[in-house]
Amino acid sequence: MDLTTLDIQQARIKQILFKSQLRSVLYGVREADENLFSLQNNALGLWLSTEVKPRYPDRPEVREAERLLQQLLNTGRELAAQYRQGQIDEARRGLTRIEQIGEELVAVLQQLSTQPPKLAA
Repeated sequence: MDLTTLDIQQARIKQILFKSQLRSVLYGVREADENLFSLQNNALGLWLSTEVKPRYPDRPEVREAERLLQQLLNTGRELAAQYRQGQIDEARRGLTRIEQIGEELVAVLQQLSTQPPKLAA
């Protein structure tokens, strides 16, 4: 089974959820929880490891998606740290980097969705 448009939409929603949670941290609505920045606890990270990697185990796009997700999470962690250090405006301006990385991530997943999955041997 390959990635469908619905899968890509769900991935985009998971990415938007992360951005929304990060934005809540940077605007003082909630505290930054380390789980927010954990690849293993992130909804998109879980989806990649349980749904995408088994379907496309050897595709470079999967590794690139994981790299971009890790970059997204690391950048979010850095922005939350800036916010805690009182660099509030700088942290909020960093949301544009989060947007850019998120769009790159979705583009890689869309590229992957055009590839047929590897058939089980």
